[in-house]
Amino acid sequence: MDKTTLNKLSPALRKLIVTDGGAGVAAAGSLSDYVKKSKTPVASFAARTLNHCNGGSTLQAALWLKEHLKKGGKLVVTISGALSSFQVGVMLAELIRQGKVHLISATGANHEESYYRYVAHSHYAYIPRYTELTPEQEAELRDAGLRRITDTFLPEDESVRIMEPHLLKFWQEAEQKGERYFPHEYFRRLFTEGLIKPDHGANPEDCWAYAAYQKNIPIVVPGFEDSTMGNIFASYTYGGSFKPKDTPTVSQAVMKTGLEYFTWLYEWYMRESKDAPIAFLQLGGGIAADFPICVVPSLKHDLGLHGQVRDWAGFIEIGSSPMSYGSYSGAGGKEKITWDKLSTDSFYQIIQSDATVVFPWLAAVLLDL
Repeated sequence: MDKTTLNKLSPALRKLIVTDGGAGVAAAGSLSDYVKKSKTPVASFAARTLNHCNGGSTLQAALWLKEHLKKGGKLVVTISGALSSFQVGVMLAELIRQGKVHLISATGANHEESYYRYVAHSHYAYIPRYTELTPEQEAELRDAGLRRITDTFLPEDESVRIMEPHLLKFWQEAEQKGERYFPHEYFRRLFTEGLIKPDHGANPEDCWAYAAYQKNIPIVVPGFEDSTMGNIFASYTYGGSFKPKDTPTVSQAVMKTGLEYFTWLYEWYMRESKDAPIAFLQLGGGIAADFPICVVPSLKHDLGLHGQVRDWAGFIEIGSSPMSYGSYSGAGGKEKITWDKLSTDSFYQIIQSDATVVFPWLAAVLLDL
């Protein structure tokens, strides 16, 4: 861009413009040659081709996050939708193993489905043309016990019902001893006590919950009751008139609540942010993200710790649900400033695309692939 033209603009506007050819890496030779000569071919391909729009936003976010981690920053990752069923663990588990993730917030479904993939991977099935199914075909799948999650079938008998007896025993033992635990703590005992084994067709390295267990990465599961095992737990705690006779009953008190997850986050955030800034990577929308990001404004305003709380260093959201007139409960980066969730200095990037497309690129850059 001609400097004379650029100087006609206000200083604030000039800061937003990238000159010298704009986005992208200009390099000699063909794209194939450039990539093949690189020690990080996937990341190099991204640098040459993810130049504009959602692709450009993806690369910008990945490069910022890579620099953030390189400088000693920490990262919270939140998982919504059905990403565990869609094998997000292939990327996320490796990021955990390489020390690039420091806390995970997942919906109850995403948390449990990481385990389900671990124990029943070979029993899953895939239906790429799911949009063409008729209601009658959906009912046929239901009656066959095939629980559809978009293009994937969750094998209930080989996953949920395999784990349920073990978890029920944990809940009953906790009641007998007067103990209480978080949802993810009960699940982790399945690993520590060797009660579940990876399916013969599964790669345990692809299970993000297993990687988090091995690295002792903290997990937050807000809204646990909104999941298959959460529903099952609720059924055991129910003592009303519709309770079948001779079925076990467990006290609700054995399960720590979302409120307790949140107050635990107070302690974690203040401790972990003392010496390092913390960034926020949101995969999908919903409670998994909206819950933990609120810890910063709550510390400031509800506990009155103004001036003592470090702001989130950056906020990156990948989701295909744009804000609209009442259809989306989330908020863009600028709106989050008004709630004190972000500051004017926080990096933010919203990528309105499918996380199953965008996250692999971002992970490849962070992993130097």
